[in-house]
Amino acid sequence: MPLNGDEWECAVEGVATLSCIPDILKVVIFWALVFAGTVALFLMIFAGIRFINSGGDPKAADTARKTFTYTILGLLVIILSFFILNLISTITNVPCILKFGELGFGSCVP
Repeated sequence: MPLNGDEWECAVEGVATLSCIPDILKVVIFWALVFAGTVALFLMIFAGIRFINSGGDPKAADTARKTFTYTILGLLVIILSFFILNLISTITNVPCILKFGELGFGSCVP
């Protein structure tokens, strides 16, 4: 996944053009998912440490349990978003929405 404008086919003299928008969005979405996964991992570790350090305090244990639960729910929302997109593509019979980064904005136009 290129981050340098010179490596993109849509760039003109190293400057991104409007045809680069799908490529840029693809990179942004990829790194947003990496960031979300990393944050979720740290939150799960943090919740586990808080749970261990609760020392039998029900309020502290409940707070740690809620942090862990909300972290898992956040990851499920991220994962389900891809399944929902696939479902919408299947129901509406518009497969080009799944190939946004590859084909660009005009890919769904007949």
